[in-house]
Amino acid sequence: MTACITGATAGIGLAFAEELAAEGSDLVLVARSTDRLEALAERLEAEHGITVEVLTADLATGAGCMTVMDRLADPTRPIDVLVNNAGFGVNQPFIAGNLAEEERLLDVLVRATLRLTHAALPGMVQRGRGTVVNVSSIAGWMPIGTYSAAKSWVTVFTEGLGAELAGTGVTATAVCPGFTRTEFHERADMDVSVFPAWTWLDSQRVAREGLAAARAGRAVSVPSKRYSALALAVQFTPRPLLRRAGTLASRSGLAGK
Repeated sequence: MTACITGATAGIGLAFAEELAAEGSDLVLVARSTDRLEALAERLEAEHGITVEVLTADLATGAGCMTVMDRLADPTRPIDVLVNNAGFGVNQPFIAGNLAEEERLLDVLVRATLRLTHAALPGMVQRGRGTVVNVSSIAGWMPIGTYSAAKSWVTVFTEGLGAELAGTGVTATAVCPGFTRTEFHERADMDVSVFPAWTWLDSQRVAREGLAAARAGRAVSVPSKRYSALALAVQFTPRPLLRRAGTLASRSGLAGK
C-alpha cells in the first residue's frame, strides 16, 4: 500500500506519516521544505523498512499542485491513501488584512484539496479501492474568519464526496480535530496560552482516530469524546449565539483558527 500525505513534515501530517509507516505503508510525502522532507524520509525508511518518495511543492501555486496531481494520477504507481493535510492559519482581521494571504489560505486549504482529490480518485475508483482523508477542523462549524469558512468547505465537500463514492470501494473522511499541539499556532503568531491543558489533543491521537474512522467508512471523524460532544452541541446551537462567539474569538486574535 502507498499513501500520499501533504503537509507531512510537522504536526498532524507528520503523525499520519508515522502511523502509516509503522503499519508498513510506503509513502509519498509532500511539503515545501526539501531538507525536512529528506530527513523525515531517511528516518522513516530506517525505522520501518519502507520506501519513501519526497515531493517538494508549494500547494498555494498551480505548479506545486500540478507536481502532486501528476504523481497521484500516475497509473503505474498507484496511490491507495491520500491525506490532504497541508494548511495554515492567518491571524488578521479580514477587512484590514492582507488579501493575498487570505487568497493563499484558500488556495492551500480549498483549491489544493479539490485538485489533489480530483487527481487521485479516478484511479482509485477504477481499482475499486482507496481512501481519501481530508483534515478539516471543528472550527468549520464556527463563524470565525476565513479559516473556519475554508474548513467548513472541506467538511461539506468530503461528506458529499462520500455519498458520490458509495458502492465504489473508495471512501472519503473528514477529520475534524479541536486544538491540537502542532506548529500551527506558533506559525500564525497566535497566543493560545489562555486555553487549559485539557483542551489540547495529541497529533498522534488525531491521526490514529482519523485512520480508524476512514477504515470504518465514516464520513466525519471528530477525535476525542470531549470534542465530539462539543461538535454536536455547536451544530444545535442557535446561529446568533455562534456569531457572538465568533465575534469574541475575532477580538481575541483567534480568527485564523
